[in-house]
Amino acid sequence: MYYIGVDLGGTNIKVGIVNAESCAILGEGSLPTALPRPADEVCADIVRAAGDALHAAGLDLSQVRGIGVGCPGTINPETGVVEYSNNLGWRDYPMRRYLSEALGLPVAMGNDANVAALGEVCAGSARGASSAVIVTLGTGVGCGVVLAGEILTGYNYAASELGHMVIRYGGRLCTCGRHGCLEAYASATGLINLTNEAAAAHPDSRLAVIAAANGGADGRTAFLAAKEGDAAGQAVVDEYIGYLACGVTNIINIFEPEVISLGGGIAKEGETLLAPLRERAYAEIFGGRGEKYTRITACTLGYKAGIIGAAMLAHKDA
Repeated sequence: MYYIGVDLGGTNIKVGIVNAESCAILGEGSLPTALPRPADEVCADIVRAAGDALHAAGLDLSQVRGIGVGCPGTINPETGVVEYSNNLGWRDYPMRRYLSEALGLPVAMGNDANVAALGEVCAGSARGASSAVIVTLGTGVGCGVVLAGEILTGYNYAASELGHMVIRYGGRLCTCGRHGCLEAYASATGLINLTNEAAAAHPDSRLAVIAAANGGADGRTAFLAAKEGDAAGQAVVDEYIGYLACGVTNIINIFEPEVISLGGGIAKEGETLLAPLRERAYAEIFGGRGEKYTRITACTLGYKAGIIGAAMLAHKDA
């Protein structure tokens, strides 16, 4: 059984043809989202990219059972309407209607972070788990929650915005307008802010030298400096992991999932990030770490999680 999976982002439209039995991507197509522009034009390019993916897979549309879409924002899975997407600049757009008419297929839709979480559960780091939380450490902190094999969407389809839980009352201003959100501290943006502040305070540190040599700090700067034994770099890494551990501990206390998987560029630090994160989180979770405990790991699928998750969402709805 073949399904089309669409990962719609603010930068790129990624489409794949997925075998629902193996979760393998058989062919892909990609086009730039090229915002800002009308939603109908973006959807027309989704159709084009789907055609490219079908060609790459050696299949035709008659062999496909449905299409799934992961889209940023608040998505109503019952009506197929993108109720609000700040990333895309859309409000109340009937996306399902456009795609179903253009492709003649049933369309399943969900928030992109939630859909990517389903992908990791079906084929990645949380494969086989009945419950998992996927936390993406990017420009912001994206989260998707899967409980008992089902995506947690919430009453108004906007659940799982765990990046906007406050971990420091009255703290840094977040893009959402609140102060002290996990996103303001544990995102790549938050890490860069911490790095820049430390570099300014310690201009002779290896941290400051690495940042200057690269034209500015990025999400790797503090970790690189710390690996070279730089005290300023290590202090930033320790502070950052402390903030992230606070959020991860909260997530475990709320959901107690089998798995928490971290994605995004910062998660590529691997055990340099994960080992101290586990130590801090396990020391703070309610009741302590018992015989059964939440596994904290890194995502394994990358961008493919969104494609596979979208296709499997369509498969589940079939």
